[in-house]
Amino acid sequence: QVQLVESGGGLVQAGGSLKLSCAASGRTFRNYDLGWYRQAPGKEREFVAHIGGTTYIADSVKGRCTISRDIDKNKVYLQMNNLKPEDTAIYYCIADVTLRGPDYWGQGTQVTVSS
Repeated sequence: QVQLVESGGGLVQAGGSLKLSCAASGRTFRNYDLGWYRQAPGKEREFVAHIGGTTYIADSVKGRCTISRDIDKNKVYLQMNNLKPEDTAIYYCIADVTLRGPDYWGQGTQVTVSS
């Protein structure tokens, strides 16, 4: 089992920046990848970023967001710059153990970008 706790969300003006953090705990039988999804009101959850052997960034945030991790601390970060109102969503940290998609989810942290 993997437990995930997000932090760093908040309210920012358009063009501002936020850095989200996720602390992962628990033991698995193999190394796992970490990443971020988000869900805006009335929309499906969508992929944002993923980091493991390879880093992936969704087109919707590419160029504005950077994912990084601290392996020793079991943390993953999402640096978001030049935020737009359409970035408003609950951001979820995920652990991808099977490499088939998210296996574990955090409770989410709210990001609100005002115009």
